[in-house]
Amino acid sequence: MKHLLLCRHAKSSWKDGTLADIDRPLNKRGRQNAPETGRKLRKRGVQPDLVVSSPARRALDTAKLLARECGISEKNILVVASVYDSYPAKLLQLIQGFADRCDTVLIVGHNPELTILANILGDLSIDNVPTSGIVALDFAVNSWSEVDEGGATLSFFDYPRKEEP
Repeated sequence: MKHLLLCRHAKSSWKDGTLADIDRPLNKRGRQNAPETGRKLRKRGVQPDLVVSSPARRALDTAKLLARECGISEKNILVVASVYDSYPAKLLQLIQGFADRCDTVLIVGHNPELTILANILGDLSIDNVPTSGIVALDFAVNSWSEVDEGGATLSFFDYPRKEEP
């Protein structure tokens, strides 16, 4: 079984209009929500073996805050440039290349790509993964190379302002 977590970066700041998109930091809400999402993962007993992040400042900061809350060393965060300017098929290729020793991988990236990818992999109808939102998908496979469209089962979809049943 392989477990994939798709996390949209936390809320970012648009305050400094001179910054390039890749350099935008988290805003106050983002700095609060990312650790909250990490605590929710820890409460569920989710322990990623690997965290893959976009190099965008807001995504990498989100990844670091999540990792800290889950008790994951920052050395287990892999920055992959293609996560920043990717598209769903390219992200799927990345996933299919993950080392099989990792059973649970968390990707911290961007929309709309993550929402589209979650829908493709899980045959879902999620309108939008909000900032700091996580879609957790399970694959009944032994190797990441076997991950494909429609092959996932939704484990959970959570985000900071989600109402609990």
